[in-house]
This record gives sequence, C-alpha cells and structure tokens, in this order.
Amino acid sequence: MYLKAINLKGFKSFPDRTRLTFSPGVSVIVGPNGSGKSNITDAVLWALGEQSPTAIRGQQMRDVIFAGGNGQSPRRFAEVEVVIDNSEGRAASEFSEISISRRIERNGDGEYRLNGARCRLVDIVEALSDTNMGREMHSVISQGRVEAIVNSKPRERRMLIEEAAGLGKHRKRRHRAQLKLERTRQN
Repeated sequence: MYLKAINLKGFKSFPDRTRLTFSPGVSVIVGPNGSGKSNITDAVLWALGEQSPTAIRGQQMRDVIFAGGNGQSPRRFAEVEVVIDNSEGRAASEFSEISISRRIERNGDGEYRLNGARCRLVDIVEALSDTNMGREMHSVISQGRVEAIVNSKPRERRMLIEEAAGLGKHRKRRHRAQLKLERTRQN
C-alpha cells in the first residue's frame, strides 16, 4: 500500500489543478525553499481529515483556499484528492485504489468523499484504520515535526510508536466503547 497520487485545486500555493504522481518507495519530497513542499504535506493531512488549522499552518480552515497573487485571482474553493494504492488489499475495501477527497468553500461549507461517494469524516477514519495511514497515524511527517519527535517526552514518543504500529485504532475503539458504557450507566 502506498500513496499513488495527490490532486490539488485551489489549495494554498496550487491555484490550478495539479496532479502529483508517486511510485512505490517514495518517502520524501525534496525541493528549494518556497516550492510548496510543506503545502503538499498539509494537503495530504487536510484531505485525510486534519481538524486543526494550526496543524496545517493556518488560523482558520478557510486559509487553505488560494488567496490570489501574481496575477491570479483568489479561488472560491480548495479541493484535495489523495489516491492510495490498495492492490494488496490492506484496507477493508474491494477497490484496488482508494480515493479520499476533501473540499471547502469560502463560506466554510465542506465535504468529504470516499471513492467518489459523499461521506463523513468518521467513515474515512474507519476506512484508513487498518492501513496505518490517516491524520493521526504519523505516516506523513513534516520537516518541523521531526525535531519535535526527537525532543518529545517518553510518553509522547511511546504514543507515536504505538500509532505507527497500528495500535491507535484499538485505543480509539476502546475509548468509544467506554463512552457508550458510561452513557448507558447514566441512562
């Protein structure tokens, strides 16, 4: 399983439709300062469901929409599609490719799509839970995050390693089950 392609339109420094295609084994994006490397990382995290604007270097979620510049007018929306190769069948899907897309309009309206069908964020999180991919799975580590990982406390590092090993989904399921039990007790 690997990241096969990213399609961006109106996202940060990518005003026009841009497609980036990756081969198996690509693990790093390299380029000069100002070329958009961090914006590519932000796009993947955002499409996979990142909810914190500061995690993708913004103040509000609408900051991901291209604001205009160099003779280009501002865009009305931002859209990112992440295509994941699933030919090995690691994800719980009958598709050999999994397409996850996210769109946000200037007015704040947005949507997620899983293989073209409109869905909720929880559907995307569940689809990616067995793949070690997703916004919390640490499959995408930005340049500034490496130093934070090295300097993190032992508990934080342990959490990171557990997430990378795929244990996070079990912790989340357990937490949801505990919340349901607590609601049942209160009821």
